[in-house]
Amino acid sequence: MAFYLNYNTHFFFKFSLLFSLLSFSFSQSDVVEAPSPAADSCNGIFLSYAYSSGTKLKPTDPTHQPYRFESVLTVLNNGDEELKSWKVSVEFQNDEFLVSASNAVLADGTSLPANVGNGTVFAGFPMSDLKTAIETAGDLTQMQVQVQLLGTQFGVAAPDVPLPKNIQLANDGFICPKASMQVVVLPGKNEMQVCCRKDPKFKANFTVDEEFLPKQSGDLTIMYDVTRTYDSNYWAQVTVSNHNPLGRLDNWKLSFDWMRDEFIYTMKGAYPYVVDSSDCIFGTQGQHYRDLDFANVLNCERRPTIIDLPPTKANDTTLGLIPNCCRNGSILPPSMDPSKSSSVFQMQVFKMPPDLNRSELSPPQNWKINGTLNPDYKCGPPIRVSPSQFPDPSGLPSNTTAVASWQVVCNITQPKGASPKCCVSFSSYYNDSVVPCRTCACGCPSNTARTCSTTAPAVLLPPEALLFPFENRTAMAQAWADLKHRTVPNPMPCGDNCGVSINWHVLTDYSRGWSARITIFNWDETAFPDWFAAVQMDKATRGFQKMYSFNGSAVELNGVNNTIIMQGLPGLNYIVGETDGANPKKDPRVPGKQQTVISFTKKNTPGINIAAGEGFPSKVFFNGEECALPSVFPTNNSNREGFTTILSIFLAVFVFIMLHQ
Repeated sequence: MAFYLNYNTHFFFKFSLLFSLLSFSFSQSDVVEAPSPAADSCNGIFLSYAYSSGTKLKPTDPTHQPYRFESVLTVLNNGDEELKSWKVSVEFQNDEFLVSASNAVLADGTSLPANVGNGTVFAGFPMSDLKTAIETAGDLTQMQVQVQLLGTQFGVAAPDVPLPKNIQLANDGFICPKASMQVVVLPGKNEMQVCCRKDPKFKANFTVDEEFLPKQSGDLTIMYDVTRTYDSNYWAQVTVSNHNPLGRLDNWKLSFDWMRDEFIYTMKGAYPYVVDSSDCIFGTQGQHYRDLDFANVLNCERRPTIIDLPPTKANDTTLGLIPNCCRNGSILPPSMDPSKSSSVFQMQVFKMPPDLNRSELSPPQNWKINGTLNPDYKCGPPIRVSPSQFPDPSGLPSNTTAVASWQVVCNITQPKGASPKCCVSFSSYYNDSVVPCRTCACGCPSNTARTCSTTAPAVLLPPEALLFPFENRTAMAQAWADLKHRTVPNPMPCGDNCGVSINWHVLTDYSRGWSARITIFNWDETAFPDWFAAVQMDKATRGFQKMYSFNGSAVELNGVNNTIIMQGLPGLNYIVGETDGANPKKDPRVPGKQQTVISFTKKNTPGINIAAGEGFPSKVFFNGEECALPSVFPTNNSNREGFTTILSIFLAVFVFIMLHQ
């Protein structure tokens, strides 16, 4: 009986051991699949895109049929150097709509779900660095990442397979040939593969031994510095810095995605746009932090939006006392005022299991920042960089170092289909008609209801019409067209719909120089403190002499001396918003307005032809936003009749009487 028990015990032990090994093997395969056999011949970064499955979706549409797709993107480091902050470009081509992606985020900061039909770039998260086989003894969990993709594609039905045009590594310093198709071995398996190798001609600005990537340059950078850390929470300082000489932000709004159920407990120097802790109270955070008073929690949104504080809170002991905070969301270009080119705030962030130790730190992803009348920015993923250093708060001549730092780089971009937010009109002393802002320069009304044409060109105007809102110009435009024996379209063209318009008027032209008058109109109710404008003139800038009511200077941008930057004089750099007229029932609204004359010499620009259009700018910017320009210049009409000016005065009087009846 003893022998029988010993034998059974021994057999059971062997069976349990075998079962445990098999279970471990299966669990390992669930985490990381073995790479394709083709990876063995790659001594660089091996990429593969494998289509797994797909099904037809509703609604049925023969012209644009949707299908579900599941795919796996694999990134494997078979090289001899660690791949830091990996990024892979996938050139989708079937109008794909991506619903989810594991182990990665979109590098342009877009949150999922998102349309990626024109291609996208994936960035690693949470594992952004891939180690080598040498330093891990071939541990695939540290060398390889697999991104499970789930989404919808259009038009590709079985047996065809919806594969991208190409895949390639987006990190600098690598060369990738065009991806090739693998011979199909398993039913339903279709795989695209490529092996990317180091570019021998590429010169990196860091050494392989450095622990972190160097900080990058961009139009705007955001530093996420963890300054204090505890098991359940940490303090982070966020610094937004503007580096573009023509870029700025007004009333900035900053948003990002928490990826691990974090929430904001308190803040200094900024505030959530929405104060709400309900997601925590009814979520997993409330279950974990049972003793925490969530009435004091500022925000529990997965994607919070942060806004700046007004200057009155700068010295508030609870919300302020942070250097470079509390400026109503204004970040100026460094060319205007370096001391106002950054904005700083701090926040206390609470973490959730399993990240409850002081060294487990993860920055938010999918950053986005914008302003009211400013350029659009596209932000990359947070990149781990060497810890930032700050002056010691005690005043001692030493620096304190952050616990950990990440950098987000944002660059000015023009989204497809986006409209400008400001426009320009042209006029001159040699033509008494104004070339107005283009029709729908800043976008068209959604429903014109036959009241205006979105395609008809803008109608030439008398100069005084620029002082009136667009809705009050119709009578003037029609009377001016009759005076000039011109026809007007029916219906009349729609307005420019711009909050800011700028008139550039060529004022004089003589043998040794010339001048122009610049008028800025604010048709919005929002005022513009610390405003600035810039013009680019390919031939005239070298002759710039002086501005009389603005501060102006010629600057060199990107090695080209063709830009003139202007701003209000001290105490006068404030453009008020649009206001009611003296009699709101009869008088039209009055725009905020500032004006100056700018003079040029011809000594440094021989042969310049002002009458041919060389006295007009090729680009105009207001508060960093590029404005829409007219498509034509005023013509030099030497045969115009001398009494036109007198008639225009009578016309203005006539319209004034009509408006006040």
